[in-house]
Formats: sequence, C-alpha cells, structure tokens
Amino acid sequence: MSSSDFQRIFEVLPTPYMVLDRELRYVAVNRAYADVVLRSQEELVGHQLFALFPDDGESGRRLRASFEQVLATGEPDTIAFIPYDIPLPEERGGGVEKRYWTATHTPILGEGGQVDYIVQNTIDVTDIVRIKEAGTLPFRSIPGELALLRHAQEVEEAYQEKVSESEEFRRLFRQAPGMIAVLEGPEHVFTFVNDSYLRFIGNRNLIGLPIRQVLPDIAGQGYFEMLDRVYESGQSVTGEGVRLMLQSGPDAEPVEAFLDFSYNAIRDGEGRVSGVFVQATDRTESVRAAERQRLLIDELNHRVKNTLSTVQSMARQSFRNIRNPEEARYAFEARIMALSQAHNVLSARRWEAASLSVLLTQELSVFSPPRVSVAGPEVHLSAKSAIALAMVFHELASNAARYGAMSGDEGRLDVTWTTSGHGANRTLDVVWQEQAPAAAPRDLMPGFGMRILKRIIEGELSGTLALDLLDAGLICRFQVALAEVEDIESSAA
Repeated sequence: MSSSDFQRIFEVLPTPYMVLDRELRYVAVNRAYADVVLRSQEELVGHQLFALFPDDGESGRRLRASFEQVLATGEPDTIAFIPYDIPLPEERGGGVEKRYWTATHTPILGEGGQVDYIVQNTIDVTDIVRIKEAGTLPFRSIPGELALLRHAQEVEEAYQEKVSESEEFRRLFRQAPGMIAVLEGPEHVFTFVNDSYLRFIGNRNLIGLPIRQVLPDIAGQGYFEMLDRVYESGQSVTGEGVRLMLQSGPDAEPVEAFLDFSYNAIRDGEGRVSGVFVQATDRTESVRAAERQRLLIDELNHRVKNTLSTVQSMARQSFRNIRNPEEARYAFEARIMALSQAHNVLSARRWEAASLSVLLTQELSVFSPPRVSVAGPEVHLSAKSAIALAMVFHELASNAARYGAMSGDEGRLDVTWTTSGHGANRTLDVVWQEQAPAAAPRDLMPGFGMRILKRIIEGELSGTLALDLLDAGLICRFQVALAEVEDIESSAA
C-alpha cells in the first residue's frame, strides 16, 4: 500500500485525527477533525495548536501535561473527559463554544527512539453531555454512549485525583531530609531516588540503571550483598554508623562516610519480592563528633593526671624545708595561678595551641609596660609545651620581681626569641635579659625555682639552659626543639 493510499484512508476516517510535531504544530489533520474544530485544513496545518485554541485554565493545563508526558516517556496517554472551548468563526456569530472531548495521544518514534510526532484521535462528546445536562431524556433511556461517557468522566476525575495524590506523595518523599530510594528486580534497578540521596552520591544519573553500574565505588563493602540478601530472603537488613567509602566523581579520591540505613523488601500483589526500599541517614558528622569527643575525654583524662602530678610536685617542693610558711604558701599559690592562667589560654583555643607571645604578655602583665619589652615571631605551642613554658616564665618573672631587675624602680626586662632550623631540627631560642643598674652584686642561689627551670627545659622539653648573673642583671638563655610546635608565622609579638 502506497503512501497516497494511507493519505486517502487518513482523510476519510470518520473520527477526528490530527498529527502534531514536537513544537505542537499541526502537521496533518483529516476532514473529520477540521469539521469538528470549525476550521479548514489550510487554517490548521503549520500553526501551533495552543495559538489557535488557547486555554490558560485547568483544561489547557491538562492537555499540555498529556502532550508533555507523551514526549517525555514515549508512551501513549488518554484523557477520558475534558471540556475545551472552541472559537466560533464570524459566520457563526463569533465568540467561543464550550465543547467536551475524549482524546488519545499516541507517539510516533524516530529512528533514534525519540518522539518525532504525536497523533491525536479526538471524539467530540458535547451532544451527549448536553442531552444529560438538559434532562430531555431519562438517563436510563439514553443509548450506551452516555453511560459510557458518565463512566469515562468518573474514571478521569478519579484518575486525576489519584495523580494529584501521587504527585503530592512523590513531592514529600523527594524533599524528605533522609535518603530514600526504590530499587526493582534482582539487579536492583533504581526507579525512584529523592533529593537527599542524589546529593549524597554526587548527583549521578541513576533512574533505570542497576546499582552495581552506577555505584561501582562501593563494591567490596558489603552493600550489594546485603541488597541481594533482602531480595532473595525478604528479610530486612539494618545498620547503624556503618562505614562507607564513596567517590564524589570518577577520578576523585574515596571519602569516608558513615550511615544509618535499612533495606526492606517490596512485595507485589501476590506477596513475591519485587524490589528493595532503601532508607538511610548520613551520620558522618555525628560519628566524627563522637570520635572527637572520645579523643578529647581521653586527652582530658591524660591532662588532668599530668596537672595533678605537676601540682603535687609543686606542693612537695614549695613546702620542703620551709623557713617562712607564709612565703611558701604565697609562692605555691602563685604557681597554681600561673598554671591556671595557662589553662585559660589553652581553653580559649580549645586546647589546640597557645601563642608564645600571649603566654608571655599574660605573665608579665603585673609589671609596668614601659619597663618590659617582648619581641619575636609568632609561635603556636602545643598544649604540653604551653603549660611547661608558662611555668618557666612564671619562675623567671617571680625571681625578677623579688630579687632581680623588677624588684626596684629603675630596672627593665627584655625577652626575645627566634626560631631556626628546618623540619625536625627546628629550634626555639629564648633570651630573658634583666637590666638592674642599682642592683647589688650577688651569686645565683640554687632553689626550687632553678630546679623547676632545669627539670622543665632540660628534662621535659629536652632542651638546654644557661643562667648568668652579671653586674647588670640576670641573663637566662634556653633552647628547645620545636617538635611540638603546631604553627609558626612571621609576625612581631
């Protein structure tokens, strides 16, 4: 049969047919269609449907939605009952006439499988509706077409209601904060995923594809096997805080994540397992927070033990062979206060690091600012080093206030530090220099303060210490390794 034969058949079909392209322009219409819409074939072909028959209401929305669904899915769609006004030509008085239709939209696919055209078969049921509405005949006496129409209208209304409910449920599931996915068949093909799931796996294309194909980076971690087990047995599988290594892209490094999840079987009407319903929550941050908290508690316990040991040592040394109990008590309390202030500095930095210049400035704040000078690069010390050096500076400051340059009105204090070396060989060099022109000559007297300096610098920090008492005042030089220094920046103190 030639194409001209098909053209003649199309032309003489008793029911209205028309063909639209992807832009919804008329490609062809048969005589019955032209008659029912009150237009000639020449007035229709080449023009856009909604330009000739505009409708911004619900009927227009439903008709557009049907066309869009056919174009998107390549599957036919039927509108069982739709009111749609038709413009009347001038010879019939102009205006519009309300008419009622049923329509079937069938796609015509191109060689690549895409929808090239849509064929609409339209039936004008206006007369039947008017008979019913006018009540000119009892409904039971009207031929079967009217009963069929009433049923079609009820079916269409019920269908639209179900579609609306379904879309609302899909919208809620799509926006749910937890991850949701629906997998079908033994290959676990994705048929639905919500926004949270897509964001978590890096917005990959999933729908219609098996999970092993679109998420190959999770192979060997047990997730595929758990899905297989749910599909085969129908038994649910759950997990809490389960580790997952996931790539954000094909060439990206795997990133660690933690999930709470449940895999539940989906059953068909006969009770057979047809798929798996996946629910999951990203617990990565909470798991890491719990781990950080555990580490902090362990670190806190360690620090408390060290602090108590330090306090015990200070008490034992402060009150050993005391000659003046009040002086010993004062010295002990001052050392406890210095330890407390170092803790405050570290707490402000969440025990991550403390600035050397901040520790010094805090300890020397009791002296007159014009008589004190501190200078050096910014050095951030670990918690252990910060507490140790805070005690060193306290002992030096206490000695300066009682016996050294700061005990009188004319002395001054200069503290400088530098860093040198690279990598594991970096060192911190500190010079504590007092200048007291009016001070009387004296010798260095061994005491608890000197023992603290030696124990901390030479013992705890594995450094070197040099003390010289010159005519102008005390000079203390010490050098320690920067193995526990977390950051060094070039800035003046």
